[in-house]
Amino acid sequence: MKVVVHPGAEQDLMEAVSFYEREGSHTLAARFVTEFKRVTALISDYPDIGVSRGNGLQGITMATFPYTLIYRRDPSQIRILVVKHDRRRPSSGSRRA
Repeated sequence: MKVVVHPGAEQDLMEAVSFYEREGSHTLAARFVTEFKRVTALISDYPDIGVSRGNGLQGITMATFPYTLIYRRDPSQIRILVVKHDRRRPSSGSRRA
């Protein structure tokens, strides 16, 4: 199934990558991007794998980073709406459509 990343989620992703480059290393930031791609491929292959978060939203946690991808499954695509740090407010980015 086709996966589309919301512009806000794209911004979330870039902020996380910048953080890992600044506070860690280029290698750590690259590992974060690799994990994001792995989880994106996983939900593309298994759209119902995420945990229900209400209002038609699902979430799946990254394996090695404290981030959750919040997404909505439509008949023709999956929209990643938020790349959320697990220690941020629970509703962070929840109004994205």
